[in-house]
Amino acid sequence: MQTHEIRRRFIEHFTKNGHTEVPSASLLLDDPNLLFVNAGMVPFKPYFLGAQTPPFDTAVSIQKCVRTLDIDEVGITTRHNTFFQMAGNFSFGDYFKEGAITNAWSLLTDSVDDGGFGIDPDRLWVTVYLTDDEAADIWRDKVGIPAERIQRRGMADNYWSMGVPGPCGPCSEIFYDRGPEYGAPGGPEADEDRYIEIWNLVFMENERGEGSGKDSFEILGPLPKKNIDTGMGIERVAFLLQGVENVYETDLLRPVIETAEKLTGAVYGRTHEDDVRFRVIADHTRTGYMLIADGVTPGNEGRGYILRRLLRRIVRSARLLGAEGETMAEFMAVVRDSIGPSFPETVDMFDRIAKVAVAEETAFLKTLESGTALFERTAESTKSAGRKMLSGSEAFTLHDTHGFPLDLTLEMAAEAGLEVDEAGFRELMAEQKARAKADSKSKKHAHADLSVYRPFLDLGDTRFLGYDELTGEGEVVGLVRDGEAVNEVAEGDSVEIILDRTPFYAEAGGQLGDRGLITTDSGARVEVGDVQKIGKRLWVHRATVTSGGLELGQSAAAEVNPLWRKGANQAHSGTHMVHAALRQILGDDAVQAGSLNRPGYLRFDFSSTDAVPSDVLAQIEELTNSAIDADHEVNTIETSLKKAKNMGAMALFGENYGDEVRVVEIGGPFSIELCGGTHVSSSAQIGPVVFLGESSVGSGVRRVEAYVGMDAFRHQARERAVLSGLATALKAPADQVQDRVDSLSDRLKNAEKEINSLRSAQLAANAGQLVDKAERVGELLLVSETVPEGTSAGDLRQLAQDLKGRLGSEPGVVFLTAKDGDKVPFVLGVTKAAQDTGLKAGDLVKAIAEPLGGRGGGKPDMAQGAGTNPDGIGAATSRLRSALQG
Repeated sequence: MQTHEIRRRFIEHFTKNGHTEVPSASLLLDDPNLLFVNAGMVPFKPYFLGAQTPPFDTAVSIQKCVRTLDIDEVGITTRHNTFFQMAGNFSFGDYFKEGAITNAWSLLTDSVDDGGFGIDPDRLWVTVYLTDDEAADIWRDKVGIPAERIQRRGMADNYWSMGVPGPCGPCSEIFYDRGPEYGAPGGPEADEDRYIEIWNLVFMENERGEGSGKDSFEILGPLPKKNIDTGMGIERVAFLLQGVENVYETDLLRPVIETAEKLTGAVYGRTHEDDVRFRVIADHTRTGYMLIADGVTPGNEGRGYILRRLLRRIVRSARLLGAEGETMAEFMAVVRDSIGPSFPETVDMFDRIAKVAVAEETAFLKTLESGTALFERTAESTKSAGRKMLSGSEAFTLHDTHGFPLDLTLEMAAEAGLEVDEAGFRELMAEQKARAKADSKSKKHAHADLSVYRPFLDLGDTRFLGYDELTGEGEVVGLVRDGEAVNEVAEGDSVEIILDRTPFYAEAGGQLGDRGLITTDSGARVEVGDVQKIGKRLWVHRATVTSGGLELGQSAAAEVNPLWRKGANQAHSGTHMVHAALRQILGDDAVQAGSLNRPGYLRFDFSSTDAVPSDVLAQIEELTNSAIDADHEVNTIETSLKKAKNMGAMALFGENYGDEVRVVEIGGPFSIELCGGTHVSSSAQIGPVVFLGESSVGSGVRRVEAYVGMDAFRHQARERAVLSGLATALKAPADQVQDRVDSLSDRLKNAEKEINSLRSAQLAANAGQLVDKAERVGELLLVSETVPEGTSAGDLRQLAQDLKGRLGSEPGVVFLTAKDGDKVPFVLGVTKAAQDTGLKAGDLVKAIAEPLGGRGGGKPDMAQGAGTNPDGIGAATSRLRSALQG
């Protein structure tokens, strides 16, 4: 049974039983605790927590997931994938344990003709939580599984959570017995290679707190409702129903392995080491493909680092198998063809996906080349020292500084007749990981405690009036001060105010929250400085009470600052125009990677591996302003998500859209996006958009910044004033200022060269006088001088060489310093005769560097350095005299 058929049967089984089909969310969701969606229930988390009311009582989905904690296990075991499809059915206060168990059993064991998977019931075992008698009884009495095939396990195995604060509960897992040829008898407790877990039924009824591990966390209390969350691994079921040995040999991944065989010349199935590499290529290519499709680009931290590591492991594995050139484009094309029927939207993105992956491969191949050269030097020095082993620190330097994988180091060391201190390497890696983990933990956002807002959520959603009105009357339904709900607040308090209705826009989609006032008939005046959403349902006005007091239940007038909103509308609509212009000029690969807009300013991040040339940026700016000048009507349409996508509306990565969405259309096909923000009514109201520049904000991500409206006008006015001032000062027309400045710059450079030449000549002319002033220190002559300010380090060195030559056969030392602002370049030279007495410039320079506030070094005849303490020249000279006398 092909993977796409398994997906289809799962969805049909549950939709026939009344479940609402929910499409997969992006791998990137706005959750501070997760890099990627790692479980099928993650998109439904607000429903389980009670932060949002689900629009359905039961649901079914096949969610794309990524887990990278076990990345080093990929290819070694038969069941680890970094990317996988989690099929799940969900109940939000509807059915509970019995419904979940019987639904799962019927799909697994019903015949293929009846829409099931046709699995032999005698091959299935189940586990339940230690104290869960209810689940065990259902399995035995309702389903009919013999008691000996029901095993009870502890919290680490049968109590589910996401590993972070959130929903949790006991679970029941279903295992498939592959047979005695795969391991020992005795059920999952005995051997989880023979008994493969295929479905986990979570009876979600509690909320967990902070803690580490799978069984070391606090249970905070019950969830608002008892819920069901199940997860069936599509890949695991596929490899069992397709009769292959592991998840890497299914219909979706085996084609990648076959392509790797063609490109490398190696054969799958001959050696365990090579098989692991083939599996790594297959698994990581698919994961990389899906991550890039959802907007991730390679980088050095967070999501970007995970993607970079995956792509580089593909390159490394292909090289170890024998590949000599680039392979990434072909691997990605195979994944496109195999996974396209399940995720057709990625097929249209393929050009961008391949471009990002190939760029990373090209960069890493250069890294491997430089790392190979360093390895060869390290190996040669190891042999020259009579050693047989590369140290752990040498292997670690290759890995950490040059990105050189350990297994390549091991292979090349063996070819060179050397060993590698793997234990030392792994110890250094462990120390690095510990530091990284501690750093990550210190920076990681804590899980937001939403419990204080729960009573307000239960009262219903905030009604947003701001699309049509800037003022409105509302009731104060919630007050939060210092993290606690209160009944009243007084003058001077910083408070969060929740109204049942509000015209204030809450920050979302890159648009900052509104500013304004909340007032009451009793004289209260509250200045609103920010507005945020809780659970996408509750508007929280963060404000300061400047006079009077506020109580629960009061009526209040809310008024948005009209200038703030006007500017915000201009910036947000301007962002849409910039996005559309970027895509027209750069192509559809310029995918949005983030944005921010506030009154008068916008910034827009987009995916690109290359900087945008200035002339191209000028084209984008002109196209943006031409579209604005065309005075296009701005239309907003509320429709279904499916119809919006059919209209060509673009959705943002990481956003979890509901069934009903809001489409903002500007100029027909010019710009059409899913957006919940506020906008101008026609494009001409945006005013001018003036680009400030384009820059990099990370690997594969570029940023455009711009002023909008009156801020753009003021910026241009300032620029015009500067140009006018320059034109007046240079006595040239404005259009000739650039040429005049270039001419003056060239003349200045030539004058500086001439001055330096004259300075060098003057120094050379004074060299004889300096030698005449040399003082005798013991048997040595010492020439010490602070030369005129502005003398470069190069001139100092040339003068020192000249003075050494003038000292002839005399044993002598030359010490020259210069003042260059707060810096002190210095040079110390030692004649041949002085070197014969044992003096070395490199040693002497260390004695004089400290008083100068710097450091230096060099060879026996000449050393130099720089300091930051001009007042220490006298002390440095005294130290030198003492050293020479010694």
